[in-house]
Amino acid sequence: MTRQVPDIDQLQEIALPAPVSYWPQTWGWTVLLILLLAAVLVWALRAWRHWQRNRYRREALARLDALERRLEQHPDDCQALRALPELLKRVALSMPGGRAVAPLHDSQWQAFLVAHASAPLPDNFAQLLAHLAYAPQARLHEVDARELLRHSRAWVEQHHVAA
Repeated sequence: MTRQVPDIDQLQEIALPAPVSYWPQTWGWTVLLILLLAAVLVWALRAWRHWQRNRYRREALARLDALERRLEQHPDDCQALRALPELLKRVALSMPGGRAVAPLHDSQWQAFLVAHASAPLPDNFAQLLAHLAYAPQARLHEVDARELLRHSRAWVEQHHVAA
């Protein structure tokens, strides 16, 4: 049985399907695409605004890092300890609606700190801050600086802000 091989002139081109557009063919897909793009844009705008609103928090954490490094290098540096109450007050003033914080002191300041904290603060946190700000240098060594810095960092990182 012999097999006949077709002649090259007898071969024909294969019919290819028409090209398909990547653009959606129905209006429903277009609407879905527009809604998806709008949702992504809204999410990105909200994330950017949140990042901008928390700028004061990032700057305060950078200053806290600098204070901690300064205290590690020079444990007897009283000026570094005295900067902590001012830093916390600046953070409170930088919060949205924080202008009402300026006149607060003593128990009112403690109540504000506790009300905006997500983790419990020591009962005498505001008194320790006042002690740092106004006590003579000889008495500053009585303060546990590491514990105070730890609570301060936790408050700056996690304090509640009304939206």
